[in-house]
Amino acid sequence: MKPISITAERDYDVIFDRSWVRELEKISESFDKTLVLIPKSLYQLFGISKIELSKIRFLQTPEGEAAKTQDYLQTVWQECGNYGLTRSDCIVGLGGGSTTDLAGFAAATWLRGINWHAIPTSLAGMVDAAIGGKTGINSEHGKNLIGAFHSPNSVIVDFTFLETLSDRDFNAGMAEVLKAGFIVDPKILELALEAKANLQELIWRSIKVKADVVSSDFKESKLREILNYGHTLGHAIEANENYELRHGEAVAIGLVFAAELSNVTGNLAGEEVAKHRELLTKFNLPISYRAGEFQKLIDLMAGDKKSRGKRVRFIGLGEIGKVIWMESVTSDQLKLAYERISS
Repeated sequence: MKPISITAERDYDVIFDRSWVRELEKISESFDKTLVLIPKSLYQLFGISKIELSKIRFLQTPEGEAAKTQDYLQTVWQECGNYGLTRSDCIVGLGGGSTTDLAGFAAATWLRGINWHAIPTSLAGMVDAAIGGKTGINSEHGKNLIGAFHSPNSVIVDFTFLETLSDRDFNAGMAEVLKAGFIVDPKILELALEAKANLQELIWRSIKVKADVVSSDFKESKLREILNYGHTLGHAIEANENYELRHGEAVAIGLVFAAELSNVTGNLAGEEVAKHRELLTKFNLPISYRAGEFQKLIDLMAGDKKSRGKRVRFIGLGEIGKVIWMESVTSDQLKLAYERISS
């Protein structure tokens, strides 16, 4: 499969169909030392202790969002110091989106920025988190509020990792795939009807959507904001659930909300809102949220990175494949859209 090139503060490629062990060996050959961050469960699943790799040290991290804390970042920095990482060395994130977020931010902040590589093991990580150079950790005030733009040297997509995913994790990743279809590439929505048969093409197309957007607007001056479709409410739900929902599950609810809000504001036709519900339901993703949580979610959204002053800003759709910016949504419109997704 043809690599996808991304232009940012440095150019890099997303490489497909490679053995991750061989690629990790190649990465380590380019540096004096390589520190690999990997969740404990994957360290055991992949039999890392049995893999002989010179010039590499593995650091087993907590699972999921539990790794993206200020306290655990201190642990990573301590390991960087203990290992003696210099600017001739690198960090590798081997895991899901939380792992690559953490690895990238650790690399951005150690010695004011060292090299790093991403080896995503989840569907969501492959099509979203590992791509684009956004790195970060969470704050008690919200998700990814502490971070930096720091692109990887490469992203390695090994499709064999997908065989290890539970149905729940695969479906959660499909939320990000569908998002790419809703905002830019409607062909993705057609292919998703037979997702397993078309999986490699779905992943390639989803990454291409993000790569093209990021290459045009690396630091999110405007265009890159379209990738946040469904994420304003999604991030608030994640925080409200103490990150016990998968990222894609929260985003799925956020996608339906954004579609309903687009309809309430007179932009998106009802049948296209229904298409959101139909496709997300196909992958057993949630499309509603508790009725009594509206004010808490509004407060959480007010602290979102995409807000400006006291205004909560949303990405919406005029039609599938045509994104709009909703800058002046009224409280009544927000309430009505939320009522439509309330359970």
